[in-house]
Amino acid sequence: MSNGQWYPPEWPDRIRALASGDLVPAAPRRAATVMLLRDTVDGPVVHMLRRRASMAFAGGAYAYPGGGVDDRDSRPIGWAGPSLAEWAACLGVDEASAQAIVCAAVRETFEEAGVLLAGTTEDTVVSDTTDDTWEADRQALVLRELSFADFLDRRGLVVRSDLLGGWARWITPEFEPRRYDTWFFVAALPAGQRTRNASTEADRTVWIRPADAADQYDRGELLMMPPTIATLRALAPHATSADALTAARHQDLTPVLATARMVGGELLLSWPGHEEFTKNIPIGGPR
Repeated sequence: MSNGQWYPPEWPDRIRALASGDLVPAAPRRAATVMLLRDTVDGPVVHMLRRRASMAFAGGAYAYPGGGVDDRDSRPIGWAGPSLAEWAACLGVDEASAQAIVCAAVRETFEEAGVLLAGTTEDTVVSDTTDDTWEADRQALVLRELSFADFLDRRGLVVRSDLLGGWARWITPEFEPRRYDTWFFVAALPAGQRTRNASTEADRTVWIRPADAADQYDRGELLMMPPTIATLRALAPHATSADALTAARHQDLTPVLATARMVGGELLLSWPGHEEFTKNIPIGGPR
């Protein structure tokens, strides 16, 4: 492997099964992930976590805080920022789905990084989420003992959707057994808050410049899935978190879905618009 692209050994067999009609694609589950940024004198750094090697999906790969949408994420809540109609147009879904996706992004960032993009008013953000009562609520959210709507109501909080910017949308390839339709967001770390490794799925977290992370991927030092390295490369040119959030207004959120087909006796795996991930897979397995 010349770079750090995550490439499971079972992919060739699954791709062949899909091509022959022996594999029925699983329905993708909606998910959200957040590229949390913090400004430094050397430019913005992004918060990343390394998935435990024991994880069935992308073990050892670096990713961002995120996870699946909870059905309860569409319940009525306090809301600040762009309207649900605006978010629906941005994300390419209906208004109820837009709320659920944005709420999943905010909830998962709190669950996995301890950072909460919410405030008591439409122009404030909580400044500290580290005491025992916050931790108890975080754990209850993780265990799904507490809905995000009830959590916000109990705390008297509104979701600050204006602190998020939609960045990309990737759908797990049809030949994967676990599939996700994932929206990527960008956000700046709120003043006074700090990240921590709150995820049971991660064994390490880092703050790293997107360009540095991409360089380490290119050298094969950091393992990543295609959506992660693609979004890092897109973040790298921006000099500040504010610049990235401004750029989010113009991002293309057309879903990216890998395709696989037979070409000259080999399987050709490609992600439209992202040629660096194209792979030719011989019948005998990956090169």
